[in-house]
Amino acid sequence: AARAAVELAAQTSARVRAIHVLADGQISRALHGSSASATEERRARQAAAVLHFVADLAMRAGVELETTSLTGEPAKVILDEAVRWPADVVVLGRAGDRHVGQPYIGSDVRHVLEFATLPVLVVPAMEAVRPR
Repeated sequence: AARAAVELAAQTSARVRAIHVLADGQISRALHGSSASATEERRARQAAAVLHFVADLAMRAGVELETTSLTGEPAKVILDEAVRWPADVVVLGRAGDRHVGQPYIGSDVRHVLEFATLPVLVVPAMEAVRPR
């Protein structure tokens, strides 16, 4: 999704706002079996790594980028931030891990698609993309 967003921005001379959202429920699950400070440090490193990856893509493409890391219900945070910024389009990855019998898109992506008031581009994982 990051690659697609940066490529689209480069083609249209647009800016990108990349956000990392950790779901509220993940905080309590992450605290199970480890100290709060260690978990918070790990979360901060993971968010920074994701946003650094997107920043590197944007820099290489000459795209202006703003990044932020937020906590909350992912779909709600994404929709609220898209309106607040304001975005022209929301670009999301299709889903996390997919197992037999599960839908092709995750619940957060479905929620964004259902309630978005602007276009949403859903991008499959790189390994799901087949060359033409």
